[in-house]
Parts: sequence; structure tokens; C-alpha cells
Amino acid sequence: MNNLRNKVQLIGHLGATPVIKEFNSGKKLATISLATKETFYNKEGERVTDTQWHNLICWNKTAEIAEKYLDKGNEIAIEGKLTYESWEDEHGNKKYATKIVVNELLMLNSK
Repeated sequence: MNNLRNKVQLIGHLGATPVIKEFNSGKKLATISLATKETFYNKEGERVTDTQWHNLICWNKTAEIAEKYLDKGNEIAIEGKLTYESWEDEHGNKKYATKIVVNELLMLNSK
């Protein structure tokens, strides 16, 4: 049951080509912007599409796969966990970000 405590599964399209960063230690980091869409009808009967944007982080082998195979517009499925970051900007304001650390990645488009 512990595996279910912080688990996220999403299917969506990439908003941009993954941004890759390589560290001196040899580790790689890929940051990806993923869009998911939900379509529904509102009270007036109008069709509404709601798009949510998610910030993904991939490390090492998963980052290498993202670098090699992923591009803007690709459809992917991911599984990962939620992480939260907080920091102060240059004006002393508290800022927050929610990110998903990807454990598994499945490419749904053929290249």
C-alpha cells in the first residue's frame, strides 16, 4: 500500500522539447512541460475544454530517453510522484512550485 501514497499517472502532450541539464557528476536532468485536457459540458450545455499544465522532472536514464526521443507535441504516459518546492524571490516573496518526478515513461506516438 505504501506505493499508492504518492503516485501520479498522466497522459498528455508535450508543450515543448524537453530541457536537458547535465551535471559535473554525469547525472542528467530533463524538465518537461506536459498538457492534459478534459472536455465537459457546462450548465449552459456548452462544450468546454480545460487544459492543465504539469511540470515533470526526469533523472538519469529517463532523462536520456526524453532527450533522445521526445519532442514538442508528442503524446506520453507517465507515472511518478508529486514533489513541492518553495523559495523566496529577490523581493522576499514566498514562491511555490509543484513538480512530478517521473519514474516511468511510455511514448504513445511512433517516431
